[in-house]
Amino acid sequence: MKKITVEIWSDILCPFCYIGKRRLETAMARFPQRDLVEVQWRSFELDPEANPEPGVNQYTRLAAKYGNTEAWAREMSANMAQMAAGEGLAFDFDRVVPANSLRAHRLIHLAKQHGLQDAAEERLFKAYLEEGLDINDPATLTRLAAELPLPATEVEHLLQSDDFTQEVRHDEYQARQIGVRGVPYFVFDDKYAVSGAQPAELFEEVLQKVWEEARPQPVQLAGAEDAACDLESGTC
Repeated sequence: MKKITVEIWSDILCPFCYIGKRRLETAMARFPQRDLVEVQWRSFELDPEANPEPGVNQYTRLAAKYGNTEAWAREMSANMAQMAAGEGLAFDFDRVVPANSLRAHRLIHLAKQHGLQDAAEERLFKAYLEEGLDINDPATLTRLAAELPLPATEVEHLLQSDDFTQEVRHDEYQARQIGVRGVPYFVFDDKYAVSGAQPAELFEEVLQKVWEEARPQPVQLAGAEDAACDLESGTC
């Protein structure tokens, strides 16, 4: 039976993306045809040129990026952490290590080849947003990859090469083609798009709509009731 495909453009650096992941998972858990939903993660770098200075914390970086104060950055982060807590996530922005996410995206593409793409997304989100790990550090990525687990030789080769960089760029090209300007961005069966970490109820509604449209029910036209065999009344 044909599956429903959900493509998600996302960046590990994006807290809304982790929240959106949880809300989609909540919707899928309620969806009767959960086993027929296939999630595909697509790369999207919010800051491809990022090269954070060592020792600069997340609040200072955000304040500089958006031209605001560090107090504003702390308040915004606290609000985000509270939202995440509602989804069972424990964001700790005091520990976040600003990083470039290209290596992490490349690792996720390697994980896809081993059927571990979703597990890699989950592990990297948790590492960055909850555990304060540097997701651009090769040693950190090697350890996280081993937890999934991914073959050590393939991970080592990845980190010493530019493997899967083109796959990342292709995902980003596709994003530009369909007008993605922010993440998370969800596309259901190439038909419906949902932008942002929307409530689980909305994701559930879209899943049901896609399912019903892919499997239309016959429309019964009017006719004589006595012109057919009836299993219940035993007219035949």
